[in-house]
Amino acid sequence: MNVGRIYPLKEFLYWTRREIYMIAVITIIPTVLYQYFELKWLAIPWVPIALVGTAAAFIVGFKNTQTYNRLWEARQIWGAIVNSSRAWGILVKDFVKSDIDENTHQELIYRHVAWLTALRYQLRESRNWENTNKSYNKEYAKYFVIPEKVGKIEDELGQFLSKDEKAYVLSKKNRATHIISLQSAHLRKLKENGLIEPLNYIELENLLINFYEQQGKCERIKNFPYPRQFASINLFFVRLFKILVPFGMLKEFEKLGEHLVWLTIPFGIVVSWVFMTMEKVGESTENPFEGGANDVPITSMSRTIEIDLREMLDEKNLPPPIQPLHNILM
Repeated sequence: MNVGRIYPLKEFLYWTRREIYMIAVITIIPTVLYQYFELKWLAIPWVPIALVGTAAAFIVGFKNTQTYNRLWEARQIWGAIVNSSRAWGILVKDFVKSDIDENTHQELIYRHVAWLTALRYQLRESRNWENTNKSYNKEYAKYFVIPEKVGKIEDELGQFLSKDEKAYVLSKKNRATHIISLQSAHLRKLKENGLIEPLNYIELENLLINFYEQQGKCERIKNFPYPRQFASINLFFVRLFKILVPFGMLKEFEKLGEHLVWLTIPFGIVVSWVFMTMEKVGESTENPFEGGANDVPITSMSRTIEIDLREMLDEKNLPPPIQPLHNILM
């Protein structure tokens, strides 16, 4: 997530520079052929090109709206996780007696932090349709660091789980799911030992069910991409419009003066760049958990929850909040 006021224009230009070079070539070639080689038949009436541009604008607007909705839904889900996690900490301290084992509260809270850790690592796993592996995103990635890509989940889980639980969780594919299962088993044992009242046990189990629900919502967004048919037609329309723009501008600028036809080059580049950039912005927003600069900052939110919960245990040696790097907060 970008926490700056705006993205600087120079970053946008750097991010899209390869497309700008391509647009410049597409625009310069027909202009030179038209002016120097007198290939006047290259000029196309502007009306059909405008119709293509209108269709491209509609489909780009539709995509950007839907990808924003995916991003906002993901943010709402993690907002619910934050609230439910704080409720978990309060209920664990108030509902669970620690007469026999004073570390019970810590185990239940630390195991929840382990669930957050496993969940964010799962959400950062790559999918074929995601965009972080594309060349322009790889270059821009030098401005920030994705903690889940550089750190090992084994080391992270080792801070919050016992050796046996860590080995059990790492042996599973969906690790977050099995951490919740461990929580439920622990609560059942505490109830059987009389350390949780039956009604309080039900409330805590309902919270675990809520965590499962929020995890499932995250997995739905993660594992179901923005429909490929819409993504494809969006890309095709924008590319077609980008190719046609200079051919439609040739005759229009020639009407203003014989030598003003050269204005096709700068104006063609600007118009095509606007459409192409809108398409790329939508593309960079469609997968809110992949680890891009515009994603939901689940690493930072997990750290915030961890700090809140450990403060409930009256711990003093707390990890610092995650700080943005070049205005990008992970």
